[in-house]
Amino acid sequence: MAVDTRAESPEQLRDATLVWLREQLPAGWVEAADRGDADALASLRAGLDYDDWCVRFGEAGYATPTWPAEYGAGLSLTPGEAKHVNDVLNHYKVPRPYNIIGIGMGGPTLIAWGTEEMKHRLLKPLACNQEIWCQLFSEPVAGSDVAGLATRAVRDGDEWVVNGQKVWTTVAHISRWGMLLCRTNPDVPKHAGLSYFVVDMHQPGVEVRPLVQITGDAEFNEVFFTDARVRNDWMLGREGDGWKVAITTLMNERVSLSGAGSIGGDAVGGSPVQRLLERHRGIADPLARQQLAQAYIESRLIRLNNERAAAKRKSGGEAGPEGSITKLQQAEFNQRLQKLAIDLEGATGVAWEGRNLSLTERVGRAPQVEEDALVAFGFLRAQANTIEGGTSDIMRNILGERVLGLPKEPDASREMAWKDVPRSG
Repeated sequence: MAVDTRAESPEQLRDATLVWLREQLPAGWVEAADRGDADALASLRAGLDYDDWCVRFGEAGYATPTWPAEYGAGLSLTPGEAKHVNDVLNHYKVPRPYNIIGIGMGGPTLIAWGTEEMKHRLLKPLACNQEIWCQLFSEPVAGSDVAGLATRAVRDGDEWVVNGQKVWTTVAHISRWGMLLCRTNPDVPKHAGLSYFVVDMHQPGVEVRPLVQITGDAEFNEVFFTDARVRNDWMLGREGDGWKVAITTLMNERVSLSGAGSIGGDAVGGSPVQRLLERHRGIADPLARQQLAQAYIESRLIRLNNERAAAKRKSGGEAGPEGSITKLQQAEFNQRLQKLAIDLEGATGVAWEGRNLSLTERVGRAPQVEEDALVAFGFLRAQANTIEGGTSDIMRNILGERVLGLPKEPDASREMAWKDVPRSG
């Protein structure tokens, strides 16, 4: 049941959030967080039914506080108001849904472009972690140049028939819905011939094949479409609006990958940078102490940039290219941070006991996961940070063109019909 937060002051928002947490979390959780008792919190979390918690958390509106409450999964708060709620949730170490792509990208795109039917059907189970979402953009020959993609959708009555391949699709193997960008008109320039659909990942004609990473996990996948059918009324925007809709997703993607709470975020093995400082609090090596201080400074700079972007959204603006600033900062900082974390472990950093970690263990912050395994996993996983969600080179291009106003890179294919663009294979 959603909490009524209308016309409340910051203090009232904080108080209402704390009251709800006291009612919903296991007894003793709030007190353990207040005194910083990590062992007690770990024990309490071990007894928490994570799936049930995510449903209650989502239905109350706290998983997505800025979403419209009328769809059963939000509090209709402004970003500025939501900050007060999130401050309380962060302080009390509240478990969050691992449906990060859905909450960070799918939901905002649906709210901006979806029909009322789609919003009422899809937003609540998304926020409650009951239906996971994935993003079907990148292809084997269209990664950085997303607009050059080749997956084809052909109209057949009230449906579209989809054929093609996507790759590096995060959590596709556990997703119910996908954000599908495909080509519906090859006779116009590449940006103009795209359309955007919500596709059922469980339907016939959709095959998901996991890709094993250096971590031993397989959170990325390749997805094959063979005569898969999508209803025309599950198109976001109109035919040919796909690039405009995709920009909404991409701008929110960079915010979600760079902000606090992201998978790769201000983290060491999924924990705040403060955790690294605490783990090595007594270290005497002056060089290591200097590196820790530098990591803290960089983390604060990223947080300040995130707050600046949040202030823009608070004033009514949408997620814009400034998200590329913190995405670029965060990706490269997190790689340096994870390397420092592994260096400080000494021999344990290259030889540890344990097992591969599941997605829910990493993002759900399962208490039973060994700290050594978390640090090792964080280092291995960070190698993807400068590639996923747009490479660092692409981020620099976006910043140069859309923030600094520099001329675009030459692209002879931009005004050419897509079918006439030379391509390999």
